[in-house]
Order: sequence, then structure tokens, then C-alpha cells
Amino acid sequence: IRILIVDDHPIFREGIRTVIEREEGLTVKAEAGSAAEAMKLLEAHRFNLVLSDVTLGGKSGLELVRDIMPLYPDLPVLMLSMHDETIYAERALRAGALGFVMKQAGSKLLIESIHRVMAGRVAVSPEMAERMLTAAAGRRSDEEKNPVSQLTDREFEVFQLFGEGLDGQRIADRLSLSVKTVDVHRA
Repeated sequence: IRILIVDDHPIFREGIRTVIEREEGLTVKAEAGSAAEAMKLLEAHRFNLVLSDVTLGGKSGLELVRDIMPLYPDLPVLMLSMHDETIYAERALRAGALGFVMKQAGSKLLIESIHRVMAGRVAVSPEMAERMLTAAAGRRSDEEKNPVSQLTDREFEVFQLFGEGLDGQRIADRLSLSVKTVDVHRA
């Protein structure tokens, strides 16, 4: 299984590479520090799996998944994040990823998730699976009543960038939107 790791932290990529390559049949063919670099590598090489962080410099990992899916619809993507899965896991799956693993989960769960995704199955924590099944059954937890969980993906992206201290113009430039559109999403 040829894997592309996408993370903007070189030391983290090195650690993930070490964990993955201890497993028989898994090999890291390339690493990328950004979504743009990942797309160039995808054009030049064949991979069986993309393992991407949610938070990247420039485009987010969620945007990267949305860019990958139309071009490589059969290429599974497994998202990694230090961020709360209750906010990001469903967004990652809606974007086209087949799984979401929190970085705190440990190497055993990461390897299990890689094998799960490579088998065409969804990989999320048991807690997240329970939460998603509860929502599918028409029941809402207190977490789902949180206003942040009700934001669209674009509204959430704008919300997150404002939280990082960017102003409307910088957000518009980064997301290729008009300032007025950013203001509508912020409102």
C-alpha cells in the first residue's frame, strides 16, 4: 500500500512514516507539507492512500479532499487531526474522506484505520460512530445542538479563519471569495 502523507509539520511526518513502515505491506512513497504540494505529487505518482492532516498552511485538509475526489474518486483519504472529532470528522466524511483519526489516538488505531479504509470501510472512533448512528436515528445529542456544529462547511471555515485572527480581506483572498461573501458567511 503506497501512502502519501500530507502534514505541514516535518517532524510529525517523520514520526508517522516510522509508525507506518513498521507495518508489513505499508510504505510511505512521498510526503507533502501543503495541499498544493500534495496535488503535484498526486499528478506525478500513483498512491493507494492519502493520509492528510486537517490543518495545513494555505488550503485546509478538507479542501484538499474536495480537490482530490473529482480527480481521483477511487483514492481513499484518511484524515488526521489534533482537533475535536465531533467538529471535524463528519465534515471530513462529507468532503469525501473515508476516515478520521485523532492524533492522540495512537499508532495501533492509525494502522487499524488505514487497513479499514483500504478495505473500503469507514474508519472513525467508536464514540464518533455511535454519535453518527444516533444522529441518523433522528436523535440529537447536546453536542449537536451546539451552534458551531450547525454551520455549513464554508461558514465554519470562515469562522475558523476569523478565530485565527485574519480579517475579512485576508480570508477572502485565501478562500478566493469576495469580501462581501465572507461577510455573509460571518453573519
